[in-house]
Amino acid sequence: MSVSERVRSPCVSICALDQQDVCIGCHRTADEILRWRQMTDEERRQVLREVAKREEKVAL
Repeated sequence: MSVSERVRSPCVSICALDQQDVCIGCHRTADEILRWRQMTDEERRQVLREVAKREEKVAL
């Protein structure tokens, strides 16, 4: 698998953590952001599923 086929970061260059240590831009936790480069694609997909849940909560 080439690097271009890997799961890409959801970063939107709005980097600020809220009170729960979740980025207000990409909705990843500080730990998820720090570990992103070491994660497998499956781990990244799981993070993106969690990100989607967090985004839904913010939208409500």
